[in-house]
Parts: sequence; C-alpha cells; structure tokens
Amino acid sequence: MTKAMNIFYEYHNNLYVNLTNRCSSACTFCLRQTREEMDNSGSLWLEHEPSRDEAIDALEKFDVSKYNEIIFCGFGEPTERIDVLLEVAKYIKEKYNKPIRINTNGQGNLINKEDITPKLEGLIDTISISLNNPDPQKYQDIVRSQFGVAAFDAMIEFAREAKKYVPNVVMSTVDTTITHEEEAQCQKICDGIGVTYRIREWED
Repeated sequence: MTKAMNIFYEYHNNLYVNLTNRCSSACTFCLRQTREEMDNSGSLWLEHEPSRDEAIDALEKFDVSKYNEIIFCGFGEPTERIDVLLEVAKYIKEKYNKPIRINTNGQGNLINKEDITPKLEGLIDTISISLNNPDPQKYQDIVRSQFGVAAFDAMIEFAREAKKYVPNVVMSTVDTTITHEEEAQCQKICDGIGVTYRIREWED
C-alpha cells in the first residue's frame, strides 16, 4: 500500500475530495480492495487525515471553475470527518459556488452519534446514499457494517432526514448485483421516503 496526500482528484469532469480512509463498512465490492487510485489520481491511501487548512491549500492548486461538481468521496466514508467536510464545503460554496455532493454509506448519524443532517443545509446540493439491497440482513452481508444489521434502518432514516435539508437525495444500487425483483423493492423504499432511486453501472 502506497501512502500519499492526494486530497483532491479528477474523475468524470468532477473534482473529488478524499478526506479519510476510515469507514464504518467493509463492503464486499469496494474498489479500494483491488486498487490504490482512480484513473490518474495517485494513491488515495492518505499519509494522514488532512486538516481544513491542508485541504483548502490543496484545493487552490486546481482550476475549480472547470468542474461540474465537487464530490466528497475518496477511499473512506466522508461523514467520518463531518466537521472538516462541512468547513471545506462552506469554503467551496462561498468562493466558487459550485454544486457539492456527498457519496456516503448513510451511516453518518451512527458514526457521529447524532443527527448530522441539519448541518448539511445550504452547503450540500446532493447526497448519494448506497442502498445496496432492500433486505436488512442481505445489506449487512454486503456492507459488513461495524454497526451490524441496525445499520440498514439507520441508513433509511438518514435518507429520510436528509431530504429535509438537502435538495437532491439519491439512493443507489449497482447494476447486476441484485435481482430485478430486489430493484423493484428498492424503488418502493425510495418512493416511500420521497427520494430518487438510481441503478449505477458496475465499475471494475
């Protein structure tokens, strides 16, 4: 494992923010099990977790104006660093006014032992939550959360609460990893909460 300080990296015309390698899950499909980087990002295994000032200094090396979206998503769960995430998001909003997204496992309230969703208001435009499977036990078998089967209901509740503060809440599964019947069940869950359901393409 090569460690570096690649806090930001470019991918699909967006700028991604890599604040931590910590994660409350150990998903069976996680890309970091088989690679160290995304495209030409360099290793996303961090030498240490960056402070707010380190992250902002690294950000200023990029032409932020050319990116469609700024996305908190690296080799870890972004909400593990919710305080720094919010500080960096505030800076980006005030200076660049770019759309900001968080890609998350939806376990942020469990991780932080409080409801963090009100803190997202006015800073986060989209939150994309990995739903993975409509069945709590199958979900746990896939994500292997440190919180056990309880992580499923907490993730659903996180999505429900996030909808109050974030304009666009998306819950996703990965194409070919579950049955069409299970996808229909996921759609029903999302309809019940009032959020968007998305089936993502599989990435090797």
